[in-house]
Amino acid sequence: MKISASIYSSKAKSLPELVKELDEFHVDYFHVDCNDNLSVFDDIKTIRQQSKTPIDLHIISSDPEKFFQKIVENEVELVTFQYENLNNGINIPKEIKSKLGLAIISETEIDVFEKYKDRFDFILFMTTTPGKSGGTFNKENFKKIREFHNRYPDKKVYVDGGVTADVSFVLRNMGVYSVVSGSYLVNSSVIGSAMHNLRNQYYVPSGMHVRDVMMSKEEIPVIGENSSFAETLNSIEKYNFGFTTVSDENGKLKGLISNADVRKGLIKKISDLNKIEVNDIINRNPIKVYDDFTITEMIEFIKNTKQNILYLPIVDRNNNLTGAMTFTNLIKGE
Repeated sequence: MKISASIYSSKAKSLPELVKELDEFHVDYFHVDCNDNLSVFDDIKTIRQQSKTPIDLHIISSDPEKFFQKIVENEVELVTFQYENLNNGINIPKEIKSKLGLAIISETEIDVFEKYKDRFDFILFMTTTPGKSGGTFNKENFKKIREFHNRYPDKKVYVDGGVTADVSFVLRNMGVYSVVSGSYLVNSSVIGSAMHNLRNQYYVPSGMHVRDVMMSKEEIPVIGENSSFAETLNSIEKYNFGFTTVSDENGKLKGLISNADVRKGLIKKISDLNKIEVNDIINRNPIKVYDDFTITEMIEFIKNTKQNILYLPIVDRNNNLTGAMTFTNLIKGE
């Protein structure tokens, strides 16, 4: 996952000093917030004089057209426009070769991206109050990120706001491409240590609970105990997670069926595939975790199991199925 350092979050260092230190730790982008102010291009020129690190420009303006020429002149690599300020939409001229993004605040639905999908490359989720450095990540955005991935699988997801090491771990697991880090990174007493925590797949976070980040029951495949083999296959195919959960009529978790379980069932009944039933392929004792576990507890639990885990059903303390987590994106990303 890429790290974009928010240069205006620093209060103690000059711009040249900050750029030099961030480059020493191989930051991926310099994030420049432009609140309707053309003077930010003077800072961009300062950055260009001492660094080849790409610029990640975030324009917040109801008159974005006035920035177009400066974007072209400075060959800005990434440009994001704040949706809520675009009163009349926006038409990007062909002269602008930058990767383009649309930024939205937590209250804005992802549907607004539809109008821009043919020209824009990514969405930027503003996950704290815009303009306020050091805010707390709004957990409602976890679900919105999953929904956006499902609707626009070929578009990248960027996140700006409240990205600490804890949040970074979760976002990596969700397949987020890049995060903007402000106070946590640039105001750290040791920038290298903060960068390490944001990138390190072995960092064990704390504080967040599984229920805060899991896919809810409504977002995962669930079948009943009496479902047919065909219904099981359709459930796995529809969600494309490689598994389906099984619950009884009261919502209790009764098991899990993975692609591997299906293969075993086919081998077992290879002489007469019409006789395959759910009971032949269900794993009635899947590895599971409780939704009130912290992320730390979940990771420690996984580390202490002997099996490789790609997905986990999540239950409450009464064994009611409440959701699931997958780890494919984390494995791919690292």
